[in-house]
Amino acid sequence: MQDPTALLSIRVGVVAGVAVALLCMVYAIALGIGLLTLPSPDQPIQNPWFTVMEVLILFIAPAMVVFTVGFHSWVLPDRKSLGLLSVIFMSMCALITCCVHFAVLTLSREQVFTQAGWSTLVFAFEWPSVVYAMDILAWDIFFPLAALCAAGAVHGAGLAAHARKLLFGSAVLTFVGLAGIPTDSMNIRNIGIIGYVVLFPIATVMLAIVFKREAAQGAA
Repeated sequence: MQDPTALLSIRVGVVAGVAVALLCMVYAIALGIGLLTLPSPDQPIQNPWFTVMEVLILFIAPAMVVFTVGFHSWVLPDRKSLGLLSVIFMSMCALITCCVHFAVLTLSREQVFTQAGWSTLVFAFEWPSVVYAMDILAWDIFFPLAALCAAGAVHGAGLAAHARKLLFGSAVLTFVGLAGIPTDSMNIRNIGIIGYVVLFPIATVMLAIVFKREAAQGAA
């Protein structure tokens, strides 16, 4: 029988893994509708879809951190360091992105900022801006580092092996988004969306199934 504390952490990872997938699915739907309703291709996503996406990120990022904590409890002892690094990098990603999106939601529409000529240089999700640079730091550097460490920590065959490949793929795709900075083409960043909105959530569901099976066996 496994340590009861570890079993509880793994069960938390199961819930978080499913939550990540469901929240990302809703995010993808909002993103799709937002893109389809753009007034023109060069315009940012309009409200209410932009606000919906901002709020969802405030839930998705912490859920990803909780998942990595459960994941860390599941990995083998000789891979605990990679599991811990995944928790650390994902926490850094979540902290930065939550600060960015909470500031955009609460401050960017305040009159004192909207009337300032420099406001778009801070709050606009257009390059270059402060929030865009911080978001790149979160999702194109810290997130792929977390996913890469998680991929290295996964053990086992079957679903676990498929999840490992998806985690590695999500890391690669989000790292590719960094190419948008030197090429001055933020459309390249959209490649990274596949990594953290599609591949990573699928991996969390697969691992949640693995966690649940092993937790059930450990409790027996």
